[in-house]
Amino acid sequence: MTVPLWAWAAVLGVILAMLAIDLFAHREAHVVSMREAAAWSGIWVALGLAFGGVVWWVWGGEFAAQYYAGYVIEKSLAVDNVFVFAIIFSYFAVPREYQHRVLFYGVLGALVFRAVFIAAGSVLIASFAWILYVFGAFLVATGVRMALHRNETINPERSLVLRLFRRIIPVTDGYHGQKFLVRQAGRWVATPLLAVLVLVEVTDIIFAVDSIPAIFAVTQQPFLVFTSNAFAILGLRAMYFLLADLMHRFVYLKLGLALVLVWVGIKMLLLEVYKIPTGISLGVVIALLAVAVTASWIRTRNSGESSAEAPTLAVVAGEGSTSPSPPSSTRSAVCGSGEGARDDDAGRARPRFTTERDLP
Repeated sequence: MTVPLWAWAAVLGVILAMLAIDLFAHREAHVVSMREAAAWSGIWVALGLAFGGVVWWVWGGEFAAQYYAGYVIEKSLAVDNVFVFAIIFSYFAVPREYQHRVLFYGVLGALVFRAVFIAAGSVLIASFAWILYVFGAFLVATGVRMALHRNETINPERSLVLRLFRRIIPVTDGYHGQKFLVRQAGRWVATPLLAVLVLVEVTDIIFAVDSIPAIFAVTQQPFLVFTSNAFAILGLRAMYFLLADLMHRFVYLKLGLALVLVWVGIKMLLLEVYKIPTGISLGVVIALLAVAVTASWIRTRNSGESSAEAPTLAVVAGEGSTSPSPPSSTRSAVCGSGEGARDDDAGRARPRFTTERDLP
């Protein structure tokens, strides 16, 4: 697959243009409604699917199938991000009208870090072909661990990154609108919103450790790995606002994601034995996710509350509504265990979470 420099430039131009449009549309802080989130989700999905059509037209059906496989894998694994973002926003009592700003810059940082990881992964694969088997074994192990620990929850208070951030950077007691930094007593200090952004960025870096190798399992073309990642991640903000309040219904989704990781890991391990066709690989991924989602909705159709296997609920800042606290796994092991949460200085109740792992 030969990709000219102008194609890379065109893709980056489209991504930056869409980010600029999104930033302009949300230039004023407001609560993103379900209707608005659904509309933006439709736009981002349509853009991702349309780009796959361009790949098909320019480079052929096989490369388009590889792009779509990577896109579906990344899009599905991004749901795990939504779990953790919901718990971070809930813990810090982030008002809903400020959450989009955090996610916008979070996605911007995610695109940069993932581009670096993809470049590094491509160099490793080109230099050491055997690294694909390491990626495959890692994905299988990650999937198994995710399945076994899918019902664990997390506690942001135990985050090593958060504790280091608080130790190095002074933080204000409350929010100052959408500002990340404010000037107090002649010096610049961070607001809690900056701490939230740092945790969101670190969380995405952790997630990228297995989502990027998962896409390398279906294509080793750097252009396809990056574009499938980018177009899937662009819709993460809208996905969060669309799904955050429904997460307690997806009781089997974590298991479905675990099986997806195991499947693509096995596919990677079998490269020298049998090369599974991209179409079959994509079909299996879609089938696993469809079964997990359908089973989840059937399991919870008669209950407005989460079942025994569902994630626990936490209070969302300023709204009195609920959003799910995510199960912990290799992908969501962003925080460690600890005591029950205490009320902060503003009197906001912080939810209780426990887990066995800390954020690096």
